[in-house]
Amino acid sequence: MGAYIFLGPELGKKNEAVKAVKENIAGNAEEFVFYADETPASTIANTLLNQSLFSDARIIIVKNAEIIKKKEDIDLLVSCTKDLEKNTALIFLSDEIKLAAGFDNAKANKQVFYEMFERDKIDWLRSFFKKAGFYIEKDCIDTILEMVENNTDALSRECSRLISFLPKGKEISIDDIEKWLSHNREESAFTLFSRIARGDLLKSLESLKIMLAAKESAQSILAGLAWCYRKLGDYLLLAENGNENNSFELKKIGLSSPTTRDDYAAASRIYNEESVEKCLALTAQYDMLLRSPVSVMENILLDRYILAVINTGKRKY
Repeated sequence: MGAYIFLGPELGKKNEAVKAVKENIAGNAEEFVFYADETPASTIANTLLNQSLFSDARIIIVKNAEIIKKKEDIDLLVSCTKDLEKNTALIFLSDEIKLAAGFDNAKANKQVFYEMFERDKIDWLRSFFKKAGFYIEKDCIDTILEMVENNTDALSRECSRLISFLPKGKEISIDDIEKWLSHNREESAFTLFSRIARGDLLKSLESLKIMLAAKESAQSILAGLAWCYRKLGDYLLLAENGNENNSFELKKIGLSSPTTRDDYAAASRIYNEESVEKCLALTAQYDMLLRSPVSVMENILLDRYILAVINTGKRKY
């Protein structure tokens, strides 16, 4: 066993790395999952030190590890990585690409899973459909990348859903994608962002209500919106250089379809780079609040979040 630090925004590959660690564990393993913003470092350390009476091995996963900043907390957890029992795995996870400097001293296998380049995403999707027995053109792949959060976890989930509606061996068309990934899904983080981009509070709250009723998780909604705000930051940089109508430059940042471009053009009229950063900070803040054991009802928190990001957009500083 041992300690691992898995970082970066590429959720699918990061999940595969965690899965690989679990598969290498012999015997019955007991799993503990902690969120660094909720659980004291001392609790995590105590869990590592206390032997289990009911299982052969243990897996301790610490999510949002970038939250751990205090020197005494870092020193405590780093010391744990140097004296782990052979049947114990300790995994630190973060969507960031770096933890606090003190973690550099950890005796851990460290990997950073960066977001794939556009070319890699295209190759990944083409390979996914080929393995499943389907053929797909480049334009269709571009359409999928505009509709689905660009990590392999989300792409695998949505594309698996798409092919479940299609006969084996079919050449996938844009009509298929529009029907099964867009029309069939009443709402998504991307349709919600389209409403937020226009400052429409009532339609945004209605979209959110539909998603929650469909059992969409609050965390996945916020993750999708965070992705949209990061993409808006890329769009604003293009606009700053006068390239907001340059098709080649827009395609480079993953904006190909006219509808998607319209959404980001609308958002650019009410947001600037500073307000985008504030919205990303709000997204992280509400994600933490939603994980808190003393938080108010999920729907109330998300309503407050939508109001906050729309009001931030209206104040273009």
